[in-house]
Order: sequence, then C-alpha cells, then structure tokens
Amino acid sequence: MPTLHAFANPTRFLSIARPLTPVLLALGAALLLFGSWAGLTQTPPDYLQGETVRILYIHVPTAWLGMGGWTGIAVSSIVYLVWRHPLAAIAARAVALPGAVFAGLCLATGSIWGRPTWGTWWQWDGRLTSMLLLFFVYLAYLALSRADAERDGDGRIPALFGIAGTALLPIIRYSVIWWRTLHQGPSITLTKSSVDNSILWPLGFTLAGFSLLFVAIVLMRMRADLARIKVEARMRRMAAA
Repeated sequence: MPTLHAFANPTRFLSIARPLTPVLLALGAALLLFGSWAGLTQTPPDYLQGETVRILYIHVPTAWLGMGGWTGIAVSSIVYLVWRHPLAAIAARAVALPGAVFAGLCLATGSIWGRPTWGTWWQWDGRLTSMLLLFFVYLAYLALSRADAERDGDGRIPALFGIAGTALLPIIRYSVIWWRTLHQGPSITLTKSSVDNSILWPLGFTLAGFSLLFVAIVLMRMRADLARIKVEARMRRMAAA
C-alpha cells in the first residue's frame, strides 16, 4: 500500500490539508447558501405538506452526514487496526464530533418537521429511535476516545467500538421498510425519487454544501490534533532534557 503509506505521512497530509481547507469552506458555504436561497424562494410548496416541506433541504443532508460520519469513523478504524497508521486514528476522532452534531441536527429538524406533519414532536418508530441510538453511540465514542487518550491507550478499543457501531447503519437505512410507523418510506434513492423535481433540485446544492463543510471541519480538527500532538511531544522532550 505505498500510496496509503505516503498519504498517512503527517507532513504530506498537512501539505494537502492546509490549502484545501479554505477552498472546501468557501465552496461549501457558497453551495449551501445558494441551495438554501433556492429552496426557500424558487420552489413551490408541497401540495400536502405546504411550506414545511422546505426543511428537507436541511434534514436530508444532516441525516446523510450523520450516517456518513460514522462510516468515516469505521473506515478510519479499520485502517488503523490493519495498518497501524496514527493518522487514521486522528481522522476517526476528528469525524466524531461533527458527526454527532449532524446526527443531533437530523433529530432536531426531523422533530420540527414531524410536528405539523404527524401532529407530534416525537414518535418511537424504527427510524427515529435508531437515529437517536446513533447519536448516543457518537457520544459514547467521544467519551471512550477521550478516556483512552487520557490513560495513554493504544487506540484499539475506540477503533473496535467504531467498527461495531456500524451495525446501526443498516438498521437506520431499512427501518422504514422493516417497521411501518409514522415515518414515511424511502422517498429518495439512488435510482428514483417520489419528490417532484420542482421541489427536489435545490437539495443537491445543500447536500454538496454541507458535505464539503463537513470535510473542511474534519480537516481542521485533524490539523489541530496534529499540532497538539507536536506541542506535547516537544514539551516532553524539554522536560526530559
């Protein structure tokens, strides 16, 4: 794996991440602002849900990134366990907090959307409950990673937890098929959509914008973590001198 080993070098990573971060931030913000403007002003209300349908431009990306964030943790954890790249463990930790934030935003926007649509803020159905569990799993991973770092652990326990947590992802994905409750079935898939194109088209811009911002935040957190590790190593050398 020469390419992977080369990219896992912190110096090489930083040489790419430093110029890439502001580009991703600027492009992500532009796409998000345009998509939000288009969704609020350039699309018609839904014939059943009215103006409340516009929350999908926020809710769908946050759900996507809440689940995608944990996928990133799992992939980074596998890379760390197999090839022992410290940068992979740093990447997993960097993804955890924004992933938890987006999972929380998914729950919040879903609750706001559900109040006028379902007549209730919350329903213990398969999709909502499994997403809530994912949010708690994020919090558990954050706590476990911090505890492992404080006791100078080798990172294997958080990595194993990151892989085990992926069991929730198919449950979230197929919960609306396995359990029929208030939450509607899958309205947007890779091959089709039950949402009319006149309403759907701004979603691509907000989804891309949120995704780029997510990556930029992860890169910033990785850079900050690498800087902290470098400072701590220098302090230990000074203390030993």
